[in-house]
Amino acid sequence: MSRILFMGTPDFACPSLEALYEAGHEICAVITRADKPKNRGMQLTPPPVKELAIAHGTPVYQPATLRDGEAAEYIRAMAPELIAVVAYGRILPKEILDIPPCGCINVHPSLLPKYQGAAPIQWAVLNGDKTTGVTIMQMDEALDTGDILSQEETKIHPNETAGDLFDRLSIQGARLLAKSIPAIVNGTVKRTPQDPAKATHAPPLRREMSPVDWTRPAQEMLSQIRGLNPWPMATTEIADKTFKLHTAYVGGDARIAPPGTVVSAGEGGLEIACGDGTVVITRLQPPGKKAMAAADYLRGNPIELGR
Repeated sequence: MSRILFMGTPDFACPSLEALYEAGHEICAVITRADKPKNRGMQLTPPPVKELAIAHGTPVYQPATLRDGEAAEYIRAMAPELIAVVAYGRILPKEILDIPPCGCINVHPSLLPKYQGAAPIQWAVLNGDKTTGVTIMQMDEALDTGDILSQEETKIHPNETAGDLFDRLSIQGARLLAKSIPAIVNGTVKRTPQDPAKATHAPPLRREMSPVDWTRPAQEMLSQIRGLNPWPMATTEIADKTFKLHTAYVGGDARIAPPGTVVSAGEGGLEIACGDGTVVITRLQPPGKKAMAAADYLRGNPIELGR
């Protein structure tokens, strides 16, 4: 078993850390981001990875920066064979990359070189991809450009949201990480350089992406609704109110009304005309309220058809 220092922050990283514990590796330390104020009381809340590490009795270090020399000094003192990074949230400087004899590896939720960047899961769904996967990558000084050490593909389910896929890939990535480490440590892993000509990028999502354009085809609109769930969420204006759209499906395939027109509203949901037919909203979130089934909302809030 190997002596590993783990770097990660959100929920996505927790299955990977747990998989390393279960595989019997010695986790010498966990480095994570700072506690952040959350909820209405703005109480300082530790990152999920910190909570998991503390539960296992592992030392936790939360540096404000990786570039002042202190973090590198801490890591040298820990003397890890390997650093495993999963959604830590910062690019590692060369000073740290060079410390462990087996280098630094990263779990990236795409089939690199496709979707290098901050939001690979969301962009795979937004672009209507049928497949995606996870990659174990040797880290270098750039963002997600290091050699590929192992990959595993998976299908994207037709109604899967980015949040659903996030949960699934976190488990898949954890399994692949644990499976890949022995060959990485003993030096038998095959390293495949990424082809820059095939690289695509996955920049962070923005709130400006939320409003839907009803002139677009139904499938593109569904990809937007799924890809922006759970954040920042697709939105639309109906009866002078802004709704967040959680789930939907393709309705009719014939153009029966101008795009954006409400063509039916009832137990089946809220059906709205789009560029090539209709989209049926099945779950939505009214302003200032929790998400609910569209049918439940419509019972107390009838919406005039043709608007």
